[in-house]
This record gives sequence, C-alpha cells and structure tokens, in this order.
Amino acid sequence: MKPSRSSKSLLVGQVFSRSKHQRLPNAVTAKLKTFKPTWYKTIAAYGSSDLRKSLWQVLNTFIPYCLLWALMLYSIQRNYPYWMTLALAILAGGMMVRIFILFHDCCHGSFFSSRWGNKVLGYASGILTFTSFEDWKYAHNSHHATAGDLDRRGVGDIWTLTKNEYLAASAVTRLRYRVYRNPLVLFGPGAALLFLIIQRFPTKGAGKKERRSVLFTNLALLAIVAVAASAIGLKTYLLIQLPIILIGGTFGLLLFYVQHQFENVYWARHDSWDPMRVALEGSSYLKLPKVLQWVTGNINLHHIHHVRPNIPNYNLQRCYAEIPAFHQVKPITLWKSFSLLRLGLYDEAQQKMISFRSLKLRPFGSPG
Repeated sequence: MKPSRSSKSLLVGQVFSRSKHQRLPNAVTAKLKTFKPTWYKTIAAYGSSDLRKSLWQVLNTFIPYCLLWALMLYSIQRNYPYWMTLALAILAGGMMVRIFILFHDCCHGSFFSSRWGNKVLGYASGILTFTSFEDWKYAHNSHHATAGDLDRRGVGDIWTLTKNEYLAASAVTRLRYRVYRNPLVLFGPGAALLFLIIQRFPTKGAGKKERRSVLFTNLALLAIVAVAASAIGLKTYLLIQLPIILIGGTFGLLLFYVQHQFENVYWARHDSWDPMRVALEGSSYLKLPKVLQWVTGNINLHHIHHVRPNIPNYNLQRCYAEIPAFHQVKPITLWKSFSLLRLGLYDEAQQKMISFRSLKLRPFGSPG
C-alpha cells in the first residue's frame, strides 16, 4: 500500500505530509489497554504539571528570546557587521526551538493543568513560531495515532517510501523522492517552505476550529509585520526574523527527523502494528549535551514522549532516570545522528532503514 499524499505537495513533496486520515482518537489507548507493560501505570504520575516549573520555563524561554531579538535589532541599527547579527540569530533560533517545545506541550494539554492556560500560551507561542495552534495540534495528535504504521503514513511525518515502493515507482516519482530526501533540500528550502508557506494554510480536510486558528495566526503575523514595518522598517524586520525562523526551523526539522528516521526503527503493517513498540523501538533517544537538551526541552527523550504524550517536558528526564525500562533503548549520539541523513528507504524484508546507495538500480528511466 502506497502512502497517501497531501494535495499541498510541492515538487519535492511536502516536508510534513498533513493530509486528513481517519480520526483515531482512541486507537492508541485501546491497544495499550491490551499490550501495556506493568510499569505503564507507574509513569502516569509524571504526567502531572507543576505550575511553578511551567511559569519558570515561560520566563527563561521568552525573556532570552526577546532580549536576543532586541540585540539583533541594536546590531543592525548601529550598523555592526551583519555576521554579528547572524551569530545572535543562531542563539535566537535555538530559543525559538525551545518556544516550540512549550507550544508542543500545550498542544498535548500537558504544560498547564488548565485547558485555558494551554490554549492561551499555545496560541501565543504558535504565533512566534509561525504555527497555528489548533491545526498543528490536530496534525500532531494524528501523528501519535499513526506513527510507525506503514498503512497509515502521511500524517505529520517525513515522506518515507519502502524499498519495494521505490523500485516500483515511476522515474518521475523516484526523482521527486530523491530530491525531497536530499538533506540540502529537506533542511534548507524545506524548513522555509514549511514554516513560511505550508503552515499558512489549513490541513486538508481540517474542521472549522482548525481553519479559524490558521486564519487567526496569519492575521496576527500580518499585524506584527505591519507594526514592525512601521516601527523599525520592513527590511530590518526581515533581516532579523528570517534568519531566526530559518535557523530554528532547520534545527527543529532535523530534530524531528532523527526522532523517527534511524536504522533499526520500528515500522509495521496495520494488522501487526503495536503502539508500544512504536514508542520504544520506533522513537529515538537522542543523547545530547546538557545545553542542547535544555534548549530542546528534553524532547530528545522521544521514546518516553510517545509512551506518555501527556508528560510535560520538564518531567521527561526524571521519568527516564527513575524507570529502568527506558534505559533499554539504545541512545543515538549527536555525531551518529548526522549519519542518519543518508537513510532514505524502509526495507520491510530487513526491517530497517537503508540508504539509496545500498540499492543497485538501473538509471531512472529503466524498469525497477
């Protein structure tokens, strides 16, 4: 079965295919009732939010981001070399990733115990990261309900073909797929397309709530651009905001890629699909230096997140330290993560991701 493709696909495919599949709000929960291990109930305690920790994260994330933005503005207005502004943009891009992690927790309803609090912060952080709260929440929850299922690909994930699908594809599809999976495309123009263009439109088949959220976010962004253009000039605004969104978007996209695109990742056909195996074998543990783990809000412990999506980011490390079962997941080092970029196909026979170089193919125009 070939993965569905969204009508919003571009020449190289959509960075995150976000087409509407069947809604499966209870699919994961239903299977976990059958297959959950003995420690599954134990980790429910880590799903409780802590208001003091949440508010502290808001302060230690938004204040540094605003200060870096102000320093970038100062460097431009003082006519300092632009490389100094770009150096600050690297730090600001990292803080944008951290803002997105808070946004992500709000989408799961885990950052605050208050639904209203999650919604308010979710909309605010979504505007700063050029992402609609309700629309992304729908797409991301769908991702959790279908991750690792070969028969339900295409929801909030990286376009992935199996080896047999690739061999059976037309020359044009192969070329499009190869271009899409090229790291220089996926993490270059791909990040810009995702945050600046694709996310300006609602998910295909989205409901009224999701469409209104996209419209609200777009109008808010237009208002920000208009005010900034009047106050500091459009060129100055773009010289600041564009590198932040491109650097942060690229880093965030790379992080998302490593979470589900590694050699021995778990994929299965729907009949044998197991959501617990998706969490423990289909979601990575990316071992990062402490500073990067702080910037990314512990989302590198992605296997834990997929077991219990309602655990706030600030409880993930403690959960990992105290639950031995999570130690069985082999970590991927930062250096190793870059080698994963060569993987492009899932081989169902070997049950692992493989590189294009591992295929001995004829030219694109010849039969597979």
